Order: sequence, then C-alpha cells, then structure tokens
Amino acid sequence: MSVVLCIDFGLKRCGLAISDPNRIIASPLTTIDSSTLENWLSLEIPKRKIEEIVLGFPTRLDGSDSHVTENVRLLKTELENKFPSIAVHLMDERYSSKMASQSIALMGNKKKKQDKGLIDQVAAALILQDFLSQS
Repeated sequence: MSVVLCIDFGLKRCGLAISDPNRIIASPLTTIDSSTLENWLSLEIPKRKIEEIVLGFPTRLDGSDSHVTENVRLLKTELENKFPSIAVHLMDERYSSKMASQSIALMGNKKKKQDKGLIDQVAAALILQDFLSQS
C-alpha cells in the first residue's frame, strides 16, 4: 500500500498529516514554516515512502478563490514538476481549521485551542481523512 501526505498550506506555515500504509487513518504529523516546505519534502518523501500528496484547496464559501488559492495552484504545479512520480490532488478544505479548533477544544485544553500550529496539523489530518474516505 502507499502512504499519503496532506499539506494544509499557508503563507506562513504548513500543517502536515500522513496516512498509515493501508490508507485508512490520517494522523497529524507536524507544522513547518512554509519557506522550508520544499526542503522538507525532498528529505521526507523518500524516507517516508510517500506516493501521493493531497493539498488543502482553499476557497470561499461561495466557491470563489480565497487569498491563498492561487498559491496552492502554483504549489501543485511545482510539486508535479519536482516529484513527477507522485500524484498531487486538491481537496476542499473549507471549515477544516474551524473543525480542527473544535476538535482540540473537545480535548479540554483551552491553551492548545489557540495553538495555530496544532490547528494546522489537525486540519491537515481532517482534510486527509476526507480524501482517504473518498478514494
């Protein structure tokens, strides 16, 4: 089976999540600075045997582009060029950060609910779980 990585891309930081080899469960992985994403991927793709990447695709509620949408399209093209053997998918990410924040709050830790890095990781895991459920 294959491991799938999800990137919840932001202009400052990226939340990352990864699937198990059987593509059943998505787990939060880490949060990295967006400027280090390319280096991180170059090291981690072969090490973790990642065969697919899912990018959270940000749009507004009406489906129009958000301020980050074009950046994600450009990232998709860049990843496809740099890693031609890896399939790159776009997945709707509307409400993912809000759902992540609510999930963290349910754990009962108000301080962690404010941790933007943790929210990004959990959001990436939610996006990836949606993708795994549909594939």
